[in-house]
Amino acid sequence: MDSLLVPKQHFRNILEMPIKEVGEMHSLVPRLAKAITSVLGSDGFNINQNNGKSANQIVPHVHVHIVPRYSIEKVKGQWPMRKIAQINELESVAQKIRENIEVS
Repeated sequence: MDSLLVPKQHFRNILEMPIKEVGEMHSLVPRLAKAITSVLGSDGFNINQNNGKSANQIVPHVHVHIVPRYSIEKVKGQWPMRKIAQINELESVAQKIRENIEVS
């Protein structure tokens, strides 16, 4: 279940963002990833941030993917198939993640 960190201000890619805002956005990743892995019980996570069509950026707005990973997924080094969650499951998980984000 991927999560996205999306800045409110619009930038098509990270090269358009002021460096300070890039740092502020990425400084939130550890807190969010900690809450996500705790709630979902994952063993690890990937952080992805694509820029441009050739890098598989589909949505032309800067965002960071936090993708939980599980040891059981490591089958011959292939990525698992994605599961599409129901909206009520997404809302429930989102609420649990919000409740588990540590405020600095």
